[in-house]
Amino acid sequence: MPKRDGRHANQRFAFAAVFCIMAAFAQRYLEERMQETLEHDPSLHAGALAGVRVVEMGQLIAGPFAGKTLGEFGADVIKIEAPGAGDPLRNWRMIKEGTSVWWQVQSRNKKSVALDLRQPQGQDLVRRLLQETDVLIENFRPGTLEGWGMSPDELHAINPGLIILRISGYGQTGPYRDLPGFGVVGEAMGGLRHLTGEPGRVPVRVGVSIGDTLAALHGTIGVLTALYHRKAHGGKGQVIDVALHEAVFNVMESLVPEYSAFGAVREAAGSALPGIAPSNAYPCSDGWVLVAGNGDSIFKRLMQAIGREELANDPDLASNAGRVARVQEIDAAIGAWTQSRGIAQVLEQLGAARVPAGRVYTAKDICEDPHYRARDMILQQQTRDGYSVEVPGVVPKLSGTPGTVRSSAPGLGDDTDAVLAGMGLDATQIAQLREKGVIQ
Repeated sequence: MPKRDGRHANQRFAFAAVFCIMAAFAQRYLEERMQETLEHDPSLHAGALAGVRVVEMGQLIAGPFAGKTLGEFGADVIKIEAPGAGDPLRNWRMIKEGTSVWWQVQSRNKKSVALDLRQPQGQDLVRRLLQETDVLIENFRPGTLEGWGMSPDELHAINPGLIILRISGYGQTGPYRDLPGFGVVGEAMGGLRHLTGEPGRVPVRVGVSIGDTLAALHGTIGVLTALYHRKAHGGKGQVIDVALHEAVFNVMESLVPEYSAFGAVREAAGSALPGIAPSNAYPCSDGWVLVAGNGDSIFKRLMQAIGREELANDPDLASNAGRVARVQEIDAAIGAWTQSRGIAQVLEQLGAARVPAGRVYTAKDICEDPHYRARDMILQQQTRDGYSVEVPGVVPKLSGTPGTVRSSAPGLGDDTDAVLAGMGLDATQIAQLREKGVIQ
């Protein structure tokens, strides 16, 4: 066994000590550089919209969903609520510890200011707040802001750069502008309800408030577009006018061109994809699967996977037009194969054949799916009511400035004092406003 050289050991210790010292200095240097970088570009830790102030004066779904989306990517969202009750969504659907669990998702990353907009002093406070605001969101009936002395012209007089998102049933102009309109009405007028459900049956709801959410997403696109224009082109603020029915209508694909060109009125088709085959829901022994075999090569692989070589090789079925003409025969063949098998077996065999297929998920399926977990689409969120709840993650996924949940949904008026103090009001002034019922 070779003899150990004490000098070599000492050298190793010396090198190790020097390396540790160098590593410590390097770590300190990197931390300082990173801090400088973060200070120069706060979006790296606060989101792409860090520094953008949003005042949300909407309630329920359409306006607040837009505020939620902006908040998840770093915007400072200040929600104005009526003293006493606040946003009605606080009490919608299932309640835990006195608050809707839906509220916990819709209002995360927001601050709550309880302020009475019916009182002149409340309106004055909002105008003062809007002087230093980038985006105003409202989903009141047209004319409401004008009645409070906050028309776009009046607001742009005090803040030319203000971007105003206005979501309503029928828009700010046109013969229907003054009619009340909720998302369900927008879905009907936009064409969605007529296409949803089984042929010849009562038009049905899709299961969620899709009309409101589509309006919110279109509004968010408008806000981001207006923010970019203001910064990149030296533009001023502008009004974004989103009508619920128009947001729905915008995703109606070829509904109007088909009518214009052929006089064709598209009808409800249940779970099938009209004019494209095969694409439908099929029964399994333990539930339902959706199978999309509507590509030419995909269809052939699908028929081979279910043991129907004669259909796979039928020249009449090599194109979509031929398959549409015989869609009932094809659906029957697929259904006969799936109903004698469990969902897992169907998905395994179709996956091996590279045929798009998927389980019809319930909430339980979603929460237990490892893919959702792997992509942070199910998050554990601590509420201010003292319990933890699983909630949806943030969409879309940005590689450099990902969206985050920075704070839980606020209690009513949790941030009233802090926001007013940030506007320059002292404790005495805030107390006086509270005594008058202007704030809570």
